[in-house]
Amino acid sequence: MVLMRLDINLASRPYEDARQFWMRWGTATVVLGIITLALLTITIRGWVYARQDHKLMAQTRDAIAERDRLRASAEEFLNRPENRSTRDTSQFLNELIERKAFSWTRVLENMETVMPGRVHLVSINPQLNEDNQLGLKMTVAGDSVEREIELARRMEESGRFAETNILGVRATQSTTGDTEQMDIAATYIPEPMHQPPPVVKTETKPRAATPKASKR
Repeated sequence: MVLMRLDINLASRPYEDARQFWMRWGTATVVLGIITLALLTITIRGWVYARQDHKLMAQTRDAIAERDRLRASAEEFLNRPENRSTRDTSQFLNELIERKAFSWTRVLENMETVMPGRVHLVSINPQLNEDNQLGLKMTVAGDSVEREIELARRMEESGRFAETNILGVRATQSTTGDTEQMDIAATYIPEPMHQPPPVVKTETKPRAATPKASKR
């Protein structure tokens, strides 16, 4: 006779493994909470960065508006009748500098080559003359009027200056020993731009073939 064992659940509710249930769903809940917290952190950081970007953009717009206001004010100032000569001179010099036809370094070098001893340059200002040419108005100082007159003569003979005129002479005192100051006006003639010499191509003639000695 074979005996059979039957497990019968007589409880009113079906059997459930609560521990396994809470382990599964608790872990899922914790993971979901971590993901939610991470997303919330990213959202808050994005909102903070967006506010900073908007603030920076507003500051940039204000800076551009201020620059445009200053530019308009400067243009209005230069367009006044009493300031048009300054504006024209500035534009003329900028055009010369862009074309590399004018260089302050070359002007000072040219002045140095004609400057007599014990005479030095105090100030120099560019300006446009009546013929729309670049003129220079300068003030020199030294211990002798004759040396300053010699400077004006050398400038006229140098080829870099023309229409050199002495505007005035006045006495002065300084710790460097200067006793006289002179105002000079002249037209500046820039040096022509140096162009590289053309490359001359020389044709090479083929060498004559050297006869080889025959072997006997």
